[in-house]
Amino acid sequence: MARHEGRNSGRRDRASLGKGDDRRSGKGDGKACDRKRQGADARPCFSPLAENEEILYGIHTVREALHNPGRKILRAFATLNAVKKLQQDFRTAGITPEVVRPQEPSQRLGAEAVHQGVLLFAEPLPAPTLADVAAREGVLLLLDQVTDPHNVGAILRSCAAFGVRALITTARHAPSLASGVLAKAASGALEHVALVRVVNLARAMDELRGHGFTLWGLDSDGEGELRCGMDVPGKVALVLGAEGKGLRRKTRETCDAVLRLDMPGAIRSLNVSNACAIALFALHSGQAGN
Repeated sequence: MARHEGRNSGRRDRASLGKGDDRRSGKGDGKACDRKRQGADARPCFSPLAENEEILYGIHTVREALHNPGRKILRAFATLNAVKKLQQDFRTAGITPEVVRPQEPSQRLGAEAVHQGVLLFAEPLPAPTLADVAAREGVLLLLDQVTDPHNVGAILRSCAAFGVRALITTARHAPSLASGVLAKAASGALEHVALVRVVNLARAMDELRGHGFTLWGLDSDGEGELRCGMDVPGKVALVLGAEGKGLRRKTRETCDAVLRLDMPGAIRSLNVSNACAIALFALHSGQAGN
């Protein structure tokens, strides 16, 4: 994602940490917490999540968000230890986090959240259209009702690693971004891979075909093999189905071909995020050889 011009973090000294503009600091939008600490019992202002807000937490997730000029951050909370780890990143973004005690993020996120002492409240990233992501060559990834946020987050991470241009999911039967679980599993990849929501996946596939994309489904019972070194078109869209159900009938029928990963062991099927990573490696090796 291209950075906006005029952003110069190198000129800020230590004393100026967080004294950026109101757009990035979260102090000019009326949603920042105005609470002043009043003794040891004072608690951070974890207000309810608004409709146009998302939670981001974890060191890697927050760091990537802080370096994304397209991400509007509304409020930031961090423990002293997390502030030390992210001090340069907060300074670059022009944000002053509210310092909280180590147990306080868990009070907002739940005991199972691996928050590493830092969380942000932010606006969702601008969503591109299908036509936007179909305009150029590259790999697109489509998910057919994959609903587990940990799986989708891991898939996003693989997409970022292999340079996938966009991840396309259905508007329904897809995980929400609001809770931060998907973003944490993606470990910062949400800031680098465009996420497109469509109402009807089969219609979206037909639209991509109209833009010159070849549509390959991935299924353990596929007719052909997806392997390293095979000839891969410049515009290719890979379609993955949900665990258990696999590709729906209409989705399978809309694919140009349904391929499989030939596994040498006793178990032929993989977790969808693992299968995604292997398939993207095969596609990358094929395009690199062209």
